Amino acid sequence: MSPRRKLGPGEQPWFSAAPQRSRRRGLPLVATLTAAIAAAAMTLCARELESHETQRLSTITDAAALSYVRAFMTEFTTPDPFRAHDYTERIVAQATGDFAQQYRQNQNAILVQVAGAEPAKGTVPEAGVSRQNDDGSVDVLAATKVTSKSPDGTLQLERTNRWTTTAKQEGDLWKISELSPMT
Repeated sequence: MSPRRKLGPGEQPWFSAAPQRSRRRGLPLVATLTAAIAAAAMTLCARELESHETQRLSTITDAAALSYVRAFMTEFTTPDPFRAHDYTERIVAQATGDFAQQYRQNQNAILVQVAGAEPAKGTVPEAGVSRQNDDGSVDVLAATKVTSKSPDGTLQLERTNRWTTTAKQEGDLWKISELSPMT
């Protein structure tokens, strides 16, 4: 006797056939959708990271330029008549572009003017970044306050000025490429 029995017409099997596994047709669709959503999320995160880094570098550049302009304007508005030559040399060393050209052309006249002036102390009470230019330079607005004494030493004179400056980074150093008083 064989373990297999032939069924005749109209006879029912004693046992039902092994259940067939139903195919999951939705699984490939779900996997594809999940992969697409993951790719979109990674793209969005990458764009957000790029935006964050751009803003961070812009903030760092603004802070560096602002710090440099504050220091420069303090030095620029604090002429020392006893060391007039050193003063003009320090300013020329921190100048570039049009400002350097103008300052060098007028350096002797500036030297005479500084040597004949009274000692003064300059401060920068306020300064702020106006904008970043496409060439990497930064425009800064600065308010300065210069305090000096009269020649006889009895009066203390104070004057305030507003300046527009353009600071440009050359290598690791910042330099002033434009400086003009605001009227």
